[in-house]
Amino acid sequence: MLNSLLQQFLDMSIIFSFDQRGYNRHREYFNEADLDKDLTGQNALITGANAGIGYSLALELARRNASVYLLCRNPEKGEKAVEQIRAETGSSSVFLEIIDVSDLSSVRSFLARNQLQRIHILLINAGILPLHYQSSPQGYENTLATNLLGHHLLIQGLWSRLQGGRLILISSGGMYPVPLNIKQLFEPEPKGFDGVRQYALTKRAQVVLTELLAEKGSEQETIVHSMHPGWVNTDGVQHSLPKFWEKMKDHLRTTQEGADTALWLSMSDQAGRSSGQFWFDRKPRRNRMFYQKETPEQIKQELWKRLESITQEYRWEK
Repeated sequence: MLNSLLQQFLDMSIIFSFDQRGYNRHREYFNEADLDKDLTGQNALITGANAGIGYSLALELARRNASVYLLCRNPEKGEKAVEQIRAETGSSSVFLEIIDVSDLSSVRSFLARNQLQRIHILLINAGILPLHYQSSPQGYENTLATNLLGHHLLIQGLWSRLQGGRLILISSGGMYPVPLNIKQLFEPEPKGFDGVRQYALTKRAQVVLTELLAEKGSEQETIVHSMHPGWVNTDGVQHSLPKFWEKMKDHLRTTQEGADTALWLSMSDQAGRSSGQFWFDRKPRRNRMFYQKETPEQIKQELWKRLESITQEYRWEK
């Protein structure tokens, strides 16, 4: 009883939950047999897979004999990642696909040339947190374009091939304080750009999108979940949040630890028994603060309409 109360208190502190100390506490209830799977014959696609959490996911899926496709923007970094994974795992079923998810035309080009008939695992991982305003090739704010628009187009283009598969969206605990605000999320060029807030808005939108996609997925038995990896020591965090990184670097999670729940959601039997949930360290969690109300259905539907409207002309579905 006392230990349970202590665990709840530490989790409420955020710091001692999201950091590596939280992971070390939480892993005590992990069942490692959940990851003892042979994924031979399964196709896994991962965006932003040449580094960080995406690379760790690609490596672990390759270890389990999945055919792994690294969806990367940079050819050189992508090729290097593929070579490293092949060398470390001995797998010859690791492939590179060049795609810039911030560019809707690039996503459409990938969808047009991709020949996979079935996708068993799709991991939505690529994301950015720019310090200054940037514009995508189509003129959208780049955080919105990368974290949300391009991925929505990718998911819709691959949807029919995900039948019976799993779709995992890697969100962030940074979305917790921020309710979904459609106007702010899609604002063309805000006067005072706040990269951290825009990142949080896109990550909140991913969680809402998870719920909408889970409803749609029930028709074809596609499992959809979102998760947050905790505070992870990545190049992106060091670059985008240098003060935070400097203060917390000794307590940040490794990329393997940050990838753990997404990997678990991709293959565990327990994760396959539900859909539309938000997970952290292999447990379903509330996706909002205790004082926040659930996102109204009207706002959820407005998000879907905006995403559909923007990406419709770039669709390519086989």
